[in-house]
Amino acid sequence: QDNSTMENTTTLTFTMTAYATLENHKHLFFILFFSLYVAAIFLNILLVTVIHQNKQLHQPMNVFACMLCFNEIYGCSVLLLPVMGVLLSKTHEISVKSCIAQVYFLHTYAASEFCILALMAYDRFVAICSPLHYHAIMTPSKAGKLIAFVGIYPFIVFGCFFSLTLQLSFCGQVIAKLYCVNMELVKNACSNASHISIIGLVLIGFLVFPQLFLIVFSYAQILRVCRKISKESQVIALKTCLPHLCSFLNYSIGSLFEVIQNRFDMSYVAIEARIFLSIYFAVIPPVTNPMLYGLGTSLFIYSLRNFCLGVFCHIFAT
Repeated sequence: QDNSTMENTTTLTFTMTAYATLENHKHLFFILFFSLYVAAIFLNILLVTVIHQNKQLHQPMNVFACMLCFNEIYGCSVLLLPVMGVLLSKTHEISVKSCIAQVYFLHTYAASEFCILALMAYDRFVAICSPLHYHAIMTPSKAGKLIAFVGIYPFIVFGCFFSLTLQLSFCGQVIAKLYCVNMELVKNACSNASHISIIGLVLIGFLVFPQLFLIVFSYAQILRVCRKISKESQVIALKTCLPHLCSFLNYSIGSLFEVIQNRFDMSYVAIEARIFLSIYFAVIPPVTNPMLYGLGTSLFIYSLRNFCLGVFCHIFAT
């Protein structure tokens, strides 16, 4: 019987019921999602390209910003590309294998985002609290090790947890969202899998709280140092930290929306609002973050202008 269930699972599809709300205006929503996706890809690639082209921008903070950009491209791609595909389909169905893959990709994107933001907070802490020793502490070798650790850690930790979900067989066929998340897979399991939900809460302790602690600690130390320096230095420190603070708050709010919707009954909230809030964490930060880090730096704006002029001159020259 178990083998029969597993065989059926390989051909099972989930119906994404949230798409019924968008059906009457699906082409309008497709254009909206496509525009957001193109904007996110363009802005993130532009930021990475400009930083790569200008050696003056090859500093750890900007390298970490590039890492954030790659993660933004990863996140919005694994969310919006399947959403646009299902939106235009007639059945609004997704295969189990595709759903499982999307769960892994989306959750690792979310975990990686917090890890990278924590790494960037640590970099700002070292730069502001120990400016004279910054280059001795944040060496290229150490920056490379931090990037490798942050790049691998979320995939391994979530992968270990996700192996529990992969052992489930699925009898339910309905997912009341625009995309797949782990809790929805658990709800559709043939057997009681409440233990996965409990372990998932513990997992947050590894993928969120250490990073959150590092960010809070870093800014507490930065505030302590800022109270002892001149007003002019305080303004410079604020300008340095503001893009990171804005992106951290923006992503945290978006993630909180999604966690609340997955864990609590939100049926009293309008379905359109729930749909927007559910995609916020993987759609809005990829569009806003490149602008925050790019426009927040005068050297970047200067480099961007020179880069654009160079591109236009090359186009017209050919």
